[in-house]
Amino acid sequence: MSVTENLLSIRSTLPPEVELVAISKYHPAEMIAEAYAAGQRCFGENHILEMAAKAEILPKDIKWHFTGHVQTNKIKYMAPFVDTVQSVDSMRVLQQLDKHAARYDRVINCLLQLHVAQEESKFGLTPDECFSLLSTEPWKELKHIRITGLMAMASNTEDEEQIRKEFRTVYSLFLKIKETFFADDPHFRILSEGMTQDYPIAVSEGANMVRIGSAIFGERSY
Repeated sequence: MSVTENLLSIRSTLPPEVELVAISKYHPAEMIAEAYAAGQRCFGENHILEMAAKAEILPKDIKWHFTGHVQTNKIKYMAPFVDTVQSVDSMRVLQQLDKHAARYDRVINCLLQLHVAQEESKFGLTPDECFSLLSTEPWKELKHIRITGLMAMASNTEDEEQIRKEFRTVYSLFLKIKETFFADDPHFRILSEGMTQDYPIAVSEGANMVRIGSAIFGERSY
């Protein structure tokens, strides 16, 4: 199947309120252009320099989402154009994003990445660290970032009950964080969870944004 056929197939499985981020990392700009021609406007990348190179040659109305671990020394390369950074895991990252976005007089949307999976390799804040970060005042003084929700990954396991339990935990945290810190903020509304192998479970447990790569573009060409 083509990228277009794959994309339309995935879309047909998603409720209208769930936004699709097409994870295009390691795939050439030509494949992104095909998805764009089929109406996709939101793409996700894991490497800042690769994303910047693609943004340079692809249509300017693409909403680029950065989903990889943020190296603060490379933020300057994505600050002019990135729509959303989904992988914020520290106050330092928020501060650096704010600093670089200020130079372009723009606001970068940010999702706080939660660590709920069983693997040690996953980045992200523990629930306690997330509440601690939001309980301190400094982030509220940052005028060029906007916290719009949470992002999480489930454990890489075939145990669907484990995956469901983790997504359910994150949804509960999402509701609690919204009520505690963002009750009057309409921008805090995104729960980004679910990838090719587990997105139907994520959607059934409250996700309203999914990140799908291989089911659209095929296996990565490294």
